[in-house]
Amino acid sequence: MRRKISAIIGVLLIGALVNQAAEERIERSFQVNSGGTLNVKTESGSIKIVPQNKEVVSVLIMFESRTGSQERLKKIIQDFDLQIEQDGNDVNIVLENKNDSFFSDWWKKINVEFEISVPRKYNARLRTSGGSISVGDLKGEVWSRTSGGSLKFGRITGALDGKTSGGSIHLEGCKGPVNVSTSGGNITMGGVEGDVEASTSGGSITVDEVKGSVKASTSGGSIRATITKQPENDCELKTSGGSITVTLSEEIKVHVDAKTSGGGVSTDFPVMVKGNISGHALNAQINGGGPLLILRTSGGGISIKKAQ
Repeated sequence: MRRKISAIIGVLLIGALVNQAAEERIERSFQVNSGGTLNVKTESGSIKIVPQNKEVVSVLIMFESRTGSQERLKKIIQDFDLQIEQDGNDVNIVLENKNDSFFSDWWKKINVEFEISVPRKYNARLRTSGGSISVGDLKGEVWSRTSGGSLKFGRITGALDGKTSGGSIHLEGCKGPVNVSTSGGNITMGGVEGDVEASTSGGSITVDEVKGSVKASTSGGSIRATITKQPENDCELKTSGGSITVTLSEEIKVHVDAKTSGGGVSTDFPVMVKGNISGHALNAQINGGGPLLILRTSGGGISIKKAQ
């Protein structure tokens, strides 16, 4: 019995050693002035941007392998072409493979994480083909692309452009225009002081507050939007698989053009209806009319509410 227990313990210990993570860290630091741009392009790996009250860009790249030794991981890293360069107040980072066959065998067996601290007033252009992107409260323009992860943004002061093919998008707030899209997740936003464009093929869209125009479309979920400032341009909300709820400040003036084949249309506002009255459509002016508010759904009702 003792031999059997010893054998089991031995197997467990061997398993623990095999599964022990091998790690390598690469660190760089650059003195810059606020207003520069961080450019990151990587074939895989998650990217995390941390704003700080220092005029320094601090780069930390972490490589981790759970299937090989430390020596093996170092050999894998040597097959990467990693460039980290400063150009004035900009910092450019590129991670690419040099050996396609070797790279394809081992890329899926390692994790790569970029954690980069930047001045609070800084711009960011970020691209990865296989990971999530996270940006904190940054005062600058943000452009991000990923083919395989979620996008998460804090409070951005500047234009935001984000696209992903395989994850959700979350934005706490933005002072500037927002253009985001995903093929496989929900989109949620806090307050936005600017125009909003949002689209998803596989989830719902929620915009807590927008002071501007909004265009949102989804093929697989509901849309909820709150408009608190008079839009200067037309607004358009479309879904094929859910309901639409729009909340308007009391003084907002719009011309409503709403149609649904999967429910009814209701409004809290007194309206002047144009054309025939129908439970599935509404063509009317709110507060005398203004830019178009186009609402379309095939899979739910439409509700126009008055903000409390």
